[in-house]
Amino acid sequence: MSSAPLSAGSVGVTTTSKPARRYDWAGATPFFLSHVVAFGAIWSGVTWQAVALGVFLYYLRIFAVTAGYHRYFAHRTFETSRPFQFFLAWISEMSIQKGVLWWAAHHRGHHLHSDTERDIHSPKQDGFWHSHMMWLFAGTDETHYGRVKDLTKYPEIRWISKYWLLPPIATGVLCWLVAGWSGLFVGFFLSSCLNWHTTFFINSLCHVWGNRRFETKDTSRNNLFLALLTFGEGWHNNHHHYMNSARQGFYWWEVDITYYILKALSWVGLVWNLKQPPARVLEEGRRLDREAQLSR
Repeated sequence: MSSAPLSAGSVGVTTTSKPARRYDWAGATPFFLSHVVAFGAIWSGVTWQAVALGVFLYYLRIFAVTAGYHRYFAHRTFETSRPFQFFLAWISEMSIQKGVLWWAAHHRGHHLHSDTERDIHSPKQDGFWHSHMMWLFAGTDETHYGRVKDLTKYPEIRWISKYWLLPPIATGVLCWLVAGWSGLFVGFFLSSCLNWHTTFFINSLCHVWGNRRFETKDTSRNNLFLALLTFGEGWHNNHHHYMNSARQGFYWWEVDITYYILKALSWVGLVWNLKQPPARVLEEGRRLDREAQLSR
């Protein structure tokens, strides 16, 4: 998935002799401090209201990242109205992964250069920690607007992308009002950190851990565990083989919760024209699965 945050001594990583990455450690400070703030729960205690709030926000934001940032804004795999488009942008930015234009532009760049030296978060090129989160602080602040011209025509999307901190700040304040300090530390900060690392696993692990059905130009892999953890994003090899599908679990046995939710939303008219993998892609996958079984 994204694209949406050090060295090469990590699992399954090929080392190269290119110059070391330079990181903006000052810019990374709020990110790392957010993890520390979550430990404020030791002082505030943990209430059931805060836990319920954290669980709700965790799953809402997992869906927002996968359906909003990734499948809608980055890949436009379904259509929706402008009000619901803005709603998707708002809940996506609640995950504190910058603006939707920034996220979509960087993710489209990732697909253009996946696992090459121009890939901004490849574990093959730069190791686990860079691909997992440190790429966010390696000079990637710029938004490449030329890649997202289809989105910049909406003034409300330009606005919410510019003021991307507004949704998470509003969410944090609401958590504090609803459940006090425990709501802020557990409901907001802890669930935010868990949401970050869960979605970042697609960048750092789904190119080194799992099975390859399709021979793509990169090292993308399918991983059931990560698919369950991320509402379907773990079917990463499927996605890199055919990225224009709203459904990343191509077959009935490949659990894709985000797609199921999108399908339900289509029944009530909130989204429509959910793109599917074409028959030729599905048949190719079945053939490759059969050949893999016979070769065992």
